[in-house]
Amino acid sequence: MSSELRHDWTVDEVKQLLQMPFNDLVFRAQSVHRQHFNPNEVQVSTLLSIKTGACPEDCKYCPQSAHYHTGLDRERLMAVEKVLAEAEHAKSLGASRFCMGAAWRNPKDRDMPYVIEMVKGVKKLGLETCMTLGMLSPEQAQALKQAGLDYYNHNLDTSPEFYGDIITTRTYSDRLNTLQNVRDAGMKVCAGGIVGMGESVDDRASLLVQLANLPLHPESVPINMLVKVKGTPFENLDDLDPFEFVRTIAVARILMPESHVRLSAGRENMNDELQALSFLAGANSIFYGEKLLTTANPEADADLRLFQRLGISPEQHHGYDDDIHQAVINDALTEQQQPVKYYDAS
Repeated sequence: MSSELRHDWTVDEVKQLLQMPFNDLVFRAQSVHRQHFNPNEVQVSTLLSIKTGACPEDCKYCPQSAHYHTGLDRERLMAVEKVLAEAEHAKSLGASRFCMGAAWRNPKDRDMPYVIEMVKGVKKLGLETCMTLGMLSPEQAQALKQAGLDYYNHNLDTSPEFYGDIITTRTYSDRLNTLQNVRDAGMKVCAGGIVGMGESVDDRASLLVQLANLPLHPESVPINMLVKVKGTPFENLDDLDPFEFVRTIAVARILMPESHVRLSAGRENMNDELQALSFLAGANSIFYGEKLLTTANPEADADLRLFQRLGISPEQHHGYDDDIHQAVINDALTEQQQPVKYYDAS
């Protein structure tokens, strides 16, 4: 099973993968997975909402949007000391990465000193750091990199073609520009999407193509199942067939063989068998803890019990060399003969 790194996938190719016989697809994905990862290790992250609610964006899936009435309490930016206490607790439960999310369109200049102190403090605890703060300018990305931020999360959400049905307050190009700013600053990228929002198979294929055809594959690729929250426009959508979710995981693994594919939002509604099938299809990263930003997530002890039943261990963080990582990024960008063209659905 070839697992060459490609950046020239077409939607038709990916659609054919998504429509393979299920057993053949999962076998291919698992075969690719074993070439690059220990099949019985899963990277474990904890996600904390450091600023909740009142987001000006109109993402139709999001309970934090100020456009919808979901009963969510609005909270100010959390104190640095409280964030560090939460990070220490996450480490004690076995997390190797601590992710911090703020419900912003983009961070303001007045916010940056606080988030920078959070990054520095979490790094001192020996954890990998990740943040998701909305759009970033090149200067903000550089400041976060200098503070020691390892990963920045900024999802593409869906295909360019379906994007306008999900959000109107920012463009697809806005998202791609932020990812480029993160790369230019030398940070690792966490970027994925959400399935179950009423999209077609073509849309799922197109989303995966956008991710796989970036000049450098995201190091983390979260595949989220829509969590239907009362008060959002998507509260009454039909459930996605669970096998379609597993197919998406499997194809993400095939297209981005060296990336961590994260089983992310929606796990609270997944039984153990569906999660185990997702691991078999190539998922090797999860968030654990009681909450995933503002929606429920399986408790850490339940995850550890599942790991024990499956013979899975949490992946240990061994760190990485910043200079080597930057060299890899620079080489990949230099070798890109032509700029990748993206369809802007705005």
